[in-house]
Amino acid sequence: MEFRKIFDTIPDQFDKYRPRYSQELFDSLIEYAQIGKGKNVLELGPGTGQATEPILKTGCNYNAIELGENLFQMMKKKFSHYANFNIVNDDFITHDFGSQKFDMIYSAATIQWIPEDIAFSKTFELLAPGGTLAMLLTVADYKTPNEELYQNIQKIYDEYFKPETPYTHGKFHYDNATSYGYINFERRDFYGQRQMTADEYVAFSGTHCDHLVIPEPYKTKFFQGLHDAVQKAGDKIVFNDTYILYLAKKPEK
Repeated sequence: MEFRKIFDTIPDQFDKYRPRYSQELFDSLIEYAQIGKGKNVLELGPGTGQATEPILKTGCNYNAIELGENLFQMMKKKFSHYANFNIVNDDFITHDFGSQKFDMIYSAATIQWIPEDIAFSKTFELLAPGGTLAMLLTVADYKTPNEELYQNIQKIYDEYFKPETPYTHGKFHYDNATSYGYINFERRDFYGQRQMTADEYVAFSGTHCDHLVIPEPYKTKFFQGLHDAVQKAGDKIVFNDTYILYLAKKPEK
């Protein structure tokens, strides 16, 4: 199974344990893109809606495209009571949007699953003149809060982290948007913190795509090792999160 489809196998776990973004990020994005009633918005691969509701609540004409059938069904279950909610179950790469144009297209840790040339050229084509492309992601730091725990966890990774398929999607270059006609590229950082127990940390780690493809006997030993490391550290692991917001504009003309 290709990585971009693997999250569809764990919709409940994904929904419960994937990190959310800060309200400050959404406030900044909504103000920047001037999103509200009468504006058309498209979210790429919303998953189970980690970045959906703050945009829905603006009253915009919210649209989403989700590849996973189970994730699609969960999105409908969670958000169909909003009159401005629209979603299709399809692949952004091949989907025909017809004559639709959007004032903002955004993704939360999704666009990197799409080849750059398609991601940037297709979103550029779908945006109305002056429209916004927004790309969100989270960078998590658990080394700074507890260096000893971090080192103990790295030992577990060194010994048991042996996924059958390597993750190679870190090669997406967000600033390449300007090579496809986008202007005014910028980055804005926001901050938050999460604290988890050993059980919660194992469940969260189990939502990472490459962690899901660790074969036995390594998989059991890997997750047990993570659990034991956090348990010995007082049953607590702290993440200092940086929520990154990349912004770019389609020119007015």
